Amino acid sequence: MARFLQRMKRMVWVMAAVLAGAYGLLGGLVFFQQRRFLFPAPPGAREPSLPGATLLRLPGPEGSTVYALHVPAPAGAPTVVHFHGNGEQLADAEWLAQQVQESGLGFYAVEYPGYGLARGREPSEQGLYAAAEVALEHLHRELGVARERTVLQGQSLGSGVAVEMARRGQGARLVLITPYTSIPDVGARLFPWLPVRLLVRDAFDSASKAPGLALPVFILHGTRDEVIPVDMGVRLGTLFPQATVRLREGMHHNDVLSEPVALAELLRFAAGVAGRESPEDTYPRER
Repeated sequence: MARFLQRMKRMVWVMAAVLAGAYGLLGGLVFFQQRRFLFPAPPGAREPSLPGATLLRLPGPEGSTVYALHVPAPAGAPTVVHFHGNGEQLADAEWLAQQVQESGLGFYAVEYPGYGLARGREPSEQGLYAAAEVALEHLHRELGVARERTVLQGQSLGSGVAVEMARRGQGARLVLITPYTSIPDVGARLFPWLPVRLLVRDAFDSASKAPGLALPVFILHGTRDEVIPVDMGVRLGTLFPQATVRLREGMHHNDVLSEPVALAELLRFAAGVAGRESPEDTYPRER
């Protein structure tokens, strides 16, 4: 009996060691592969082409090149600066650039390191911020677009870039499309059994920055978003001092801008024309 109990004890310790090893292996895999999950750049590189637009090649950090697509604004009109999602590249913004152009606004989109024409460098939170700042400084200083006529716009992953650029004073209005509160928050939903907050290397913590940003903010989110839960967009709406949240019923992560009404209201906001708020779409602020 004693031998049996001793054998059982050893088996328990062996099983515990195997489970602990598997847990550690999974945690290590998530840690070392997380940038592949966060930055799944599409294969290949396409050069954007749009009548009236110019593809800029700007000197960037450490000898890199920052690519930006520019559609000049009519005299006095704002320019929308767009930061795309993590599964897109600069050329995918052509259709949006055309819509913004036809609405009488300027358009400016920035490519991320490791994406499209800027492939070859590992993307990272700080790398995206650095490329965005280079492009925005060029927009202000060389292209003559003042910060008070700059609308920062981020979609999905790009929402975190837009929020950081707003924190740095690079624009006067902020548009967030299907935004998240932070990457650790998203990771905790995907891997609730892992200490994700200790593993994440690129936090993009928009929630912590929101209370200090007093500029007008427009948040657009689909109620059936299968990638970033809609409650994250709602949560951000309570954190920004001046936020309007529009929830589009039945819309998903990648089709929320396909609804003409939603896009039209977004463009009105960007132009500085406030849409009428309704109680169910505008959320109280947390203090």
